[in-house]
Amino acid sequence: MFYACRWLLPIDRPPIEHAWLETAHGVIRRLGEGPPPAPAENLGDVVVMPGLVNAHTHLELSWMAGQVAPAASLVAWIRAMLTLRRSGAPGGQAREAQAVGEALASMHASGTVLVGDISNSLMTPALMARAGMGGVVFHELIGFDVIDPVSVVSDAIGRLGIVHGQIDRAVPLVRLSLAAHAPYSVAPSLFREIAARVPDGPLSVHLAESADELAFLRTGRGPMRDLLDDLGSWTPAWSAPGGGPVEYLAQQGYLRRGLLAVHGVHLADDDLWRLREAGATLVTCPRSNLWVGAGMPRIPHFYAAGLPVAIGTDSLASVDSLSLFDELAELRRIAPDVTAAALLASATRVGAEALGFGQTHGTIAAGKTAALLAVDIPAGVRDVEEYLVSGVPSSAVRHLS
Repeated sequence: MFYACRWLLPIDRPPIEHAWLETAHGVIRRLGEGPPPAPAENLGDVVVMPGLVNAHTHLELSWMAGQVAPAASLVAWIRAMLTLRRSGAPGGQAREAQAVGEALASMHASGTVLVGDISNSLMTPALMARAGMGGVVFHELIGFDVIDPVSVVSDAIGRLGIVHGQIDRAVPLVRLSLAAHAPYSVAPSLFREIAARVPDGPLSVHLAESADELAFLRTGRGPMRDLLDDLGSWTPAWSAPGGGPVEYLAQQGYLRRGLLAVHGVHLADDDLWRLREAGATLVTCPRSNLWVGAGMPRIPHFYAAGLPVAIGTDSLASVDSLSLFDELAELRRIAPDVTAAALLASATRVGAEALGFGQTHGTIAAGKTAALLAVDIPAGVRDVEEYLVSGVPSSAVRHLS
């Protein structure tokens, strides 16, 4: 099948005006500039681009949409979210599953083709497979007072094996891994066991999301300690390491290639350099950071450090949409000096690479999967990259495959 379009955005090179593209059996065959070499479907005034990659969300919290108010601090938001979660969704698991399905539909409508999903219950892999959404589901482990980390991780891997058997034949694009929640909620021994049992492939962790996390690692006191006390999770066997969060991950063997370090709002420049040297990817979720009172992420510093930066939305408990085009518009607002090309690469190529799909997704190139979008664009627009980060509505987006 040949397509002709006003613009084509490969991501790994500048936009091509008056372009064409050939696909066959869901794979990109070739692309070029000028008249297509065979009869083609003329897509008109659109930009054809790779599907978007939402590198961090929590689909199983989708039923909380609009129910957790913006907070003055992350700990305040966590307390409100946990209170709501304990009460459960009206309608139980059926409503939770319905909300996940609705969230997946909204993500597809706004151009997402891959997702990095954090799941405690493991209800989402089957729902993703049913919706045709690819990505990695990270089974998240939490436990600051864990006594037997080997059993905890073994049980988690066993659950992953059961889920894998249920979904592998249906949608091979749904992959599974583990995640440690955060330095303030996971015991050092649990960090080490997860890292040892998942030596390759992607891992995830919430990192340096709030200043309270840094204070907790430095002193062992503050709102994070109070939260652990109130949850009955504090253990006197733990002592504050005195350093920063990146150093803490390194001490546990969790800082490595393939790590998705999510948020990083309060990382210093030295931390960013160390993440880069380790081969990690930083996943920024600016709308969520502002919603939960975590602070403003230092977006220009992330890019200046040469660190791979991917983009996530986080969950509907802390944002009002799962559209990556909405997230791109927020990034453009708070980081006007970061190039549109860099932001678009973060929403496509970098996210795909971070999740382990770099060979098939994230750019438009021969041999890659034809998971492509056609985005309507006004005829007079010349800077298509800048236009795409200015706030594209779902009504302007359609999938070619």
